Amino acid sequence: MQYLLLIYSDEKAGADMSKDAMDAVMADYNAYTDDLGRSGLMRAGEALHPTSAATTVRVQNGKTVTTHGPFAETKEQLGGFYMIDCKNLDEAIAWAAKCPGARAGSIEVRPVMDFSQAQ
Repeated sequence: MQYLLLIYSDEKAGADMSKDAMDAVMADYNAYTDDLGRSGLMRAGEALHPTSAATTVRVQNGKTVTTHGPFAETKEQLGGFYMIDCKNLDEAIAWAAKCPGARAGSIEVRPVMDFSQAQ
């Protein structure tokens, strides 16, 4: 079953990090990504630009309305994701716990719907 590991953290904390601290975090992420790749479970993974680059789209009364930047103020922001293919939720949780983002933020583990099984 495929699971999306959604990485949430305080993007302001990341922006205030020294270059050495950021290099250490990126080294951890690179090692984690390499481990996932070697496991054969990784299907995709990407980092996202900060919420200031986001655009939220809604349709209200038939008109498209856009909001630039974060739609809502939150303590943690979605910063990236990994899509993995695991045998069960326990395996997905184990990989989420290894993600560097779990130490400073949170990892949401969300099953991906498989519509090919729908009747």
